[in-house]
Amino acid sequence: MKNFSMPTAYTILIGIIIAVALLTYIIPAGEYEMVEDANTGRMVPVAGTYQEVESTPQGVKDVIVSPIKGFKDAIGVALFVIIIGGFLGVVMKTGAIDAAIASVTTALKGKERLMIPVLMVLFGLGGTSYGMAEETIAFYPLLIPVFMAAGYDTITAVAVILLGAGTGVMASTVNPFATGIASGFADISLGNGIGLRFIMLVIAEMIAIHYVMKYAKKVKEDPSKSLTYDTYEKDKKHFLNTDTDEFPEFTTKRKIVIALFALTFGIMIFGVIPFEDIGINFVPTLFWWFEELATLFLVASIIIGLVGGLNEKELAGAFVDGSRDLLGVALIVGLSRGITIIMNGGNITATVLNFGENTLGQLSKSVFAVVTYIFYIPMAFLIPSTSGLATLSMPIMAPLGDFVGVGRSIVVTAYQSASGIVNLITPTSAVVMGGLAIGRVPYNKWLKFVGKLLLILFVFTVVLLIAGIAL
Repeated sequence: MKNFSMPTAYTILIGIIIAVALLTYIIPAGEYEMVEDANTGRMVPVAGTYQEVESTPQGVKDVIVSPIKGFKDAIGVALFVIIIGGFLGVVMKTGAIDAAIASVTTALKGKERLMIPVLMVLFGLGGTSYGMAEETIAFYPLLIPVFMAAGYDTITAVAVILLGAGTGVMASTVNPFATGIASGFADISLGNGIGLRFIMLVIAEMIAIHYVMKYAKKVKEDPSKSLTYDTYEKDKKHFLNTDTDEFPEFTTKRKIVIALFALTFGIMIFGVIPFEDIGINFVPTLFWWFEELATLFLVASIIIGLVGGLNEKELAGAFVDGSRDLLGVALIVGLSRGITIIMNGGNITATVLNFGENTLGQLSKSVFAVVTYIFYIPMAFLIPSTSGLATLSMPIMAPLGDFVGVGRSIVVTAYQSASGIVNLITPTSAVVMGGLAIGRVPYNKWLKFVGKLLLILFVFTVVLLIAGIAL
């Protein structure tokens, strides 16, 4: 076990494909009667109509072909992910996001206590909108010396970044890599449930900010209360000699880029909100989804690149580099979809749904929502890819919600919040372990610091999901 390392998401998903194919030889095949939902227009299974059909077990050829069929089946989602990657690559190339946060940090120097909520809100907005994660790594060398010089410790600085962005991801409103992909495979609009997720974002960020500020105040008043007090002096010597003047200037061009960046997400939100479904008829419902959103981000990439002063080669290069960074996510989406292809080919999807109908389907709406949330927590550990987990599970979990009468947006919210809370501590995350390494914070010290907050966020999410059932 000493040399054991967690396999990649690709290996895990291939293993699941093989396991599911073997199950098609064991699990009886079956099907439901399907009818069109009058409110949503999607085809849904009719409770109580399950019946067994002739078995169609999946062989070696089916297993090998399934990822290709899965990628073809999920091409709209995969292409959207790649274009979003290109968009973020162009924005990052302009230096606008780095410059904006560095500018705020400079403006608040001497007011470090105020810096905690301001920066956590900014990182939270990045998390909830586009799943800001790897992009935060650049800010650790900038912020740690600032907080250390003000009398705080490394945990305070790490928490501002990691919890700020991580809580935003946990409460994703329009994050295309978590909420967007999950909504797509749940066959609902990204705008469904956005109100509940916005409430989650505001309250969860407030909880995290209060938690960090309380700890920071304690350390400021008595450094011996720091969880890293044993290395406090060494940390000061190390970080206060660090050069942090490498962030770009927040020029007028970059300010315009930030405005266009925010406008793009604003247009995206407007395009996906189903105003008709919530009784708002004076605002047109655009019914935008992956095709339109991919087009939006492609056009925005070009406009932002030109406004940001990138020449043709820089713009194209930044877009391609950004797309390349998320190619792995797109491949995971296709690979995950291959599992559904095998299940449908073996006609065991309905059988699994029937099992869920006979077990989870007997639960009350509130209990089902909570059980779904709890179910996703260990699943997020086993499948660390949020995109892979969404693609794999939503075709099963969303219809289960239909049997109980729980909206699919609640299932999506349960999934993303469970995945988000796990990603605050999972040792398989390069973002978590990378941030802790830069901050010289031992993993066990981080767990000790964040443990109580995780419990608070867990209880809060359970309460919110139950409240969401009633809304």
